Amino acid sequence: MALEDRRAQTVIPVSDLEQATKWYEGVLGFRAGQRFSGGVIYHAGEGSQFQLYETPNAGKNPATLMGFVTTDIEGDVRALKARGVVFEEYDMPGLKTVDSIADTDGARAAWFKDADGNILGLLQLPG
Repeated sequence: MALEDRRAQTVIPVSDLEQATKWYEGVLGFRAGQRFSGGVIYHAGEGSQFQLYETPNAGKNPATLMGFVTTDIEGDVRALKARGVVFEEYDMPGLKTVDSIADTDGARAAWFKDADGNILGLLQLPG
């Protein structure tokens, strides 16, 4: 067995599964896939997926839990803002956002929080 050959899946903790599914479906536009006791799986691009699960430990990670790779970060930020998503703005040594987007060594990134305060991101790679 070689883990580097396996597809990875992000698992996101949420405090209220019903509230979280309304946010991921209503705001971000995902459609629920498999539902199970205390959780739901969503399918994203290129065969990727992520899972929400209910736990009292939601929203406690101060780092990005999941990112979406894009080829048009400005367009995606604009579209998500139109759906009510509020982007994080940073101004610290080594990281400054301008119009919600940071340039990071050739890549560009933007971050927002879900209904539980979990940090999600957009990433546009160079080239």
